[in-house]
Amino acid sequence: MHKLYAVSAVVAVLSSTGAFAADLSASKAPIAAAPVVEDTGRIFDEARFGVLTSVDSSDLNGEDGAFLTGMLLFDPWGHMEAAGWDRLLRPRIHVGGTVATEGEANQVYAGFSWTANVTDRFFLELGFGGTLHDGDLDIGDGGDGPKLGCRALFHEYVAAGFNVTDRWSVIAHLEHSSHANLCDGPNNGLSRGGVMVGYKF
Repeated sequence: MHKLYAVSAVVAVLSSTGAFAADLSASKAPIAAAPVVEDTGRIFDEARFGVLTSVDSSDLNGEDGAFLTGMLLFDPWGHMEAAGWDRLLRPRIHVGGTVATEGEANQVYAGFSWTANVTDRFFLELGFGGTLHDGDLDIGDGGDGPKLGCRALFHEYVAAGFNVTDRWSVIAHLEHSSHANLCDGPNNGLSRGGVMVGYKF
């Protein structure tokens, strides 16, 4: 009789263990099917570099030489994964700098960038932010470059690009910096354009 009870108890334990294992497997199925988000560890989303030149040839605003420029973009709010109007609420952030080759104004700048994919290859882009420069402020500075009024300026750009591959792109870039008459002094501004090459990480 005791043996019968023992066998019955073992069968009951094994049956309940099997049922529990089946329930556990069923409960784990949705978790196993969930997509795994990979942490790439990268900070910057894209790097760009290129050469610009002055696009304003007037006596007051024209600049000599070329300008070596570089820009880094990163995407903390998922702009590149967003769709439709949601993209407007999720700009990328850009930081960059420009070095003059013939003694004109050097710049460092930062701001927000919005990219619109027209096709799989062709895109348009708009950027807006601020810049600091070391150019001439007024006539008393003695230089022959544009008179910019104050050290901190608004900085905006428009660009049109073509994705040559999934990682490399060629971009036509046009930018402008000025203070919009919000500080004392001249406001000749800096207007430059050129070509940049982009690399997506």
